[in-house]
Amino acid sequence: MSLVSADEFELASNLKSNLSSFGLIPNDWTYSIFVNFYCKKNDPTEAKSVLDYMLDNGFEPNVATLTTLINTFCENGRLQDAFKVFDIMSSIGCEPTINTYNCLLKGLCYVGRVEEAYDLMGSIKKSSMKPDIYTYTAVMDGFCKVGRIHEAFELLCEAIEMELSPNAVTYNTLFNGYFKEGRPLRGFGLLRRMRARECKPDYITYSTFLHGLLKWGKMKAALSIYKEMIETGFRVDERMMNTLLRGLCRWSREEKELLKDVRNVFEEMRQRNYTVCPDAYDLVVEALCSGRDMEKGFEILTEMITIGYSPKTFTFNVVIKSLCAIGEVDRALAVFKVMHKNRDPRGIPFNALINQLNRKGRLLEARFVYAIALKRGVVPKSKPSKYLIVHHK
Repeated sequence: MSLVSADEFELASNLKSNLSSFGLIPNDWTYSIFVNFYCKKNDPTEAKSVLDYMLDNGFEPNVATLTTLINTFCENGRLQDAFKVFDIMSSIGCEPTINTYNCLLKGLCYVGRVEEAYDLMGSIKKSSMKPDIYTYTAVMDGFCKVGRIHEAFELLCEAIEMELSPNAVTYNTLFNGYFKEGRPLRGFGLLRRMRARECKPDYITYSTFLHGLLKWGKMKAALSIYKEMIETGFRVDERMMNTLLRGLCRWSREEKELLKDVRNVFEEMRQRNYTVCPDAYDLVVEALCSGRDMEKGFEILTEMITIGYSPKTFTFNVVIKSLCAIGEVDRALAVFKVMHKNRDPRGIPFNALINQLNRKGRLLEARFVYAIALKRGVVPKSKPSKYLIVHHK
């Protein structure tokens, strides 16, 4: 049994083949171990062969062994085989436990046979056996998977009325159901219910909730859950942090107060050595430049190029225009020299650069930019000044 528990399948298999050479005679327990062995290897067909040998030779499998085999068949979607083993239990007088029924309920829901699962649950409630919270959770999960979350919620209420204690797995099932239905904000009410019943949200609770909010574009709500996760000590994975970062950048176009959160999330990703994806980099640069944080925006653009990413033309444009707007024409020219090759010239902000160079009296450079535009087939509206512009104080 120790070899099976330790996943030492090859050693266990060798031992099985050589039992007789050691003078050992297998008994009920021995064969039960090998049924479990094949189930753990996810080979229910071979496990069933061992069970058939046991039955043919007068050995008696116990309820735990038969339940394990039923569960393995269910996890592989082989419901017909699972119910055959269930029928064997009845034929040999082995009473199923609530765990046995729970395995069948999960199996039925796994293949979408939710009505049958609900009917089976009804039969359990009418019998002398009492459903446990795992019974309810299995059927709730089935309802959620087919978009019947209202019925899943009713089962939650019923379980509480029966004085059962829903666990995080039970609530996570509903979080996932609300997310699939496109109603992730309902999760806040569910979170309050969990806490009211002193059920502590786990990592899956938060990550499921956050994923749903991000999926449906509820960025402010997602930000609050993200902050709660960080405060609780949970780590948000790289993919979700990239999604959160992109969403915050887009929302910051209208709500500039979110720029602080853009910086915080970006720095958090850096500290964790997460890879910031190229489109997130583009959006961060745009957000910072549009928010007048040119120093940081220019720094991140430089970092982006250094690590081998190619910023979008739109990103370059935002940076150049923002630099020109604050009179940083040297930096704007440096960015222009990096970007203008191998790009569609129609997207290059020639006008902004020429205007700023004119204002600075840098006529030769203005002509240089104008000449590049003409060479690339673009005639800018702005033209280099013929005369030095003198600004009087």
